[in-house]
Amino acid sequence: MTKAEKTRQFIIEKTAPIFNRKGYAGTSLSDITEATGLTKGSIYGNFKNKDEVAIAAFNYNFGLLSKWIKKKRDNEPDPIKKLKIYISVFSDFTENPVLRWGCPVLNSATEVDDTHVDLRDNVVTAIRKWHDSIVKVINDGKKSGIIKPDVDATAFGWVLVALIEGGVMLVKVTGKTNTLNAAMDHAKKIIDELAI
Repeated sequence: MTKAEKTRQFIIEKTAPIFNRKGYAGTSLSDITEATGLTKGSIYGNFKNKDEVAIAAFNYNFGLLSKWIKKKRDNEPDPIKKLKIYISVFSDFTENPVLRWGCPVLNSATEVDDTHVDLRDNVVTAIRKWHDSIVKVINDGKKSGIIKPDVDATAFGWVLVALIEGGVMLVKVTGKTNTLNAAMDHAKKIIDELAI
């Protein structure tokens, strides 16, 4: 990496948790300079504007979360258990530091749905990647004879994403883990129903 690439990566890594916790609107340039110890000129020498920093921070957070899930999922041969890994990752925020302030997909989606088109596009891409990974697990399970052949993988993928993100949203808003637990318990039940 060049010095400029290292500086850019440093800014992303230092600001990613702040954007996930405070959101796009809540994160100020002062937050960015304070977290990095860099001047405003250094920040804008590496990024065109705050929007570009926010997008890079979101992609970094989502990348970390995806790698965490993939590592656990790829070590599990059973497709039913693979699907439950999504549940276990989101059930315990303390296990993954990216989730400490909630899911970056949910946090960003609720804030930028109508206000920040470029960041929203990155969130949509992330949701589609997440959904597609679930669909692949289901289709692989159908091919191996473990998951029922009539399961609509596309629809189930959206339902699972919605249940997980809905559960995360409820616990963030209410502060009560029983709301998340209820969503995750239901998700586990519908995953079990996929098995032959």
